[in-house]
Amino acid sequence: MKHETSNFLPLPPASFHILVALAGDELHGYGIIQEIARQSGGRYRLGPGTLYDNLQRLMLKGLIAETGHRSGTDDPRRRYYRLTALGSRVLSEEVERLEGTLREARTNLRTLKPRR
Repeated sequence: MKHETSNFLPLPPASFHILVALAGDELHGYGIIQEIARQSGGRYRLGPGTLYDNLQRLMLKGLIAETGHRSGTDDPRRRYYRLTALGSRVLSEEVERLEGTLREARTNLRTLKPRR
């Protein structure tokens, strides 16, 4: 399984944030933008062009799928997206990779010696 997911790594930042947003629930495009802003404390924002380009790429790779619209009160033009099983595995692998990078950075910062 790891070989299957490693072909997708490292994820570009926009793709990573989209997958993280979809890990919680199915969302429509604007909902994804809002969730990314919420999760990042407003430090990372996606514009509609970047979002929809990335959604298309992620769908082509099989990491997310379109689910259609939800209820009768919802706008019928609104499309919802969800994480696929492959997308979930790729996201988990990317999180592990980033955790390793952060561990290494923390270790290096603790042992950093002042320069003269």
